[in-house]
Amino acid sequence: MTTERITDDLERLLRLLPQQVQDALQLQDQSSSLLEVVLDLGRPPEARYTGRAQVLGDRPLTRDDLDATVARLGCFGADNRAGIERTLHRISAIRNRRGDVVGLTCRIGRAVFGTVAMVRDLLDSGDSLLLMGRPGVGKTTALREIARVLADDLHKRVVVIDTSNEIAGDGDIPHPAIGRARRMQVARPELQHQVMIEAVENHMPEVIVIDEIGTELEAQAARTIAERGVMLVATAHGNALANLIKNPTLSDLVGGIQSVTLGDDEARRRRTQKTVLERAAEPTFPVAIEMHNRNRWAVHIDVAATVDQLLRGLPARAQERELTPEGSLRLVESSQPKRPLHPGRPALVAVPVPSPFVAQLPTDDTEAEAAASDDLQILCCGITSQLVEEATRRHRWPVRVVNDLAGADVILSLRQGLGRHPSLRRQARELKVPILVIKADTLPQVERAVDRLVRRRGDRSDLVPAVAATSQDDELAGLEECRLAVEQVVMPEGRPVELLPRTERVRRMQEELVQRYRLRSDVFGSAEHCRLRVFPP
Repeated sequence: MTTERITDDLERLLRLLPQQVQDALQLQDQSSSLLEVVLDLGRPPEARYTGRAQVLGDRPLTRDDLDATVARLGCFGADNRAGIERTLHRISAIRNRRGDVVGLTCRIGRAVFGTVAMVRDLLDSGDSLLLMGRPGVGKTTALREIARVLADDLHKRVVVIDTSNEIAGDGDIPHPAIGRARRMQVARPELQHQVMIEAVENHMPEVIVIDEIGTELEAQAARTIAERGVMLVATAHGNALANLIKNPTLSDLVGGIQSVTLGDDEARRRRTQKTVLERAAEPTFPVAIEMHNRNRWAVHIDVAATVDQLLRGLPARAQERELTPEGSLRLVESSQPKRPLHPGRPALVAVPVPSPFVAQLPTDDTEAEAAASDDLQILCCGITSQLVEEATRRHRWPVRVVNDLAGADVILSLRQGLGRHPSLRRQARELKVPILVIKADTLPQVERAVDRLVRRRGDRSDLVPAVAATSQDDELAGLEECRLAVEQVVMPEGRPVELLPRTERVRRMQEELVQRYRLRSDVFGSAEHCRLRVFPP
């Protein structure tokens, strides 16, 4: 099934606007991409399209123009919003200090069929869904379509909590876009949480659809409803799951965050600090969706696991879903996060020191031989593989991210990434796989690194295999690492730092250096993984 936009009743909205606005919009004939019409006192009207804005004429709007438009619209609610009965359009008012309307934002409401294909399999599971994304990305449109499919196709008892009448339109009769789903209106926005509970207690829904959970009371009401076995489909403010975790008001939607103090034995067993952040409870929404745009969504199949990953400082991968122009679903990413070859805890603090184990690429931009016809296989260590894939998509490089060291042509790593996986250096040395170290896990750094790798594909001499440095180099690097850690992190910030694994001789030299600073240190790990941890005073 192809994506199909059904009626948007745009003519009914245009008839309420000033004549100059109607004439200008008809001349442009771009109604299909129209998002908003902005009317401000003393300024020319403005039409906003996808990615741009267009001024409609040169004549500023007068107070008579606004008053006439407001009179045709009718009454505004307590949230300064009005609507047109049996349509999805929303008109929001801007008032001055006396309460007079001095501006109007007329948002075009459309119902779209076909977008639900992005999450059709998730609807069958019965798990609650949380949609996130920036304003205008299509969250409300998706809610409307999901409500219709759940009610009409899956025959669920669906109740829509429509606080601003944006989901099912204005008036007492809901818009046909929600199908057979029932709609409950909210008298005032601050009463939304009460109406949510009322819907469960009075109308026996199997699914509740809510737009914009934004307060702590609404988050608590959502948890209460979920614990009663009712499926929730809701939107929340925030672009990504990581942002929601940091929001103290809404973090309970994904399980909540609490600070836990571990005992000495437990901290040593976990190989982490004594005070850590952990998820407080099971998420209200087991599945979360990040809407990047209308046709590309990132789906977190297991929110609990994703939150745990993020709290441990590990990258959390989502399943990237894309809707093709034909209306079919295309999976871009795997839903399961990629696990490192040798899992271990992340380093306490990263210290920017030169590496004696790996060689950096030269900075000159001399031309190299053309890349081979087959893809360059890159294994990421401490670097988000999505950055490599994004850089590859931008420049159309013949590059592919792999999980297996045996199939990798090169390892792209951060300094601290090698510290978390010390045995990776040994395996790379045995397999003669070169390692490229970059300074930061950012898209510009990754782009420059991958660009040099692709350009120098035919000249393997630019990449130096990971071989052990000389004894003197190892000693100097170990002492410099220790000095920078103490002077840049431990003493000024009061945080412990765990250094990279070193030989026994180098560790003794590091311990002597730490003592000169009158600080305490201890050795952790065994065999080749032995490393020094420096504690603050």
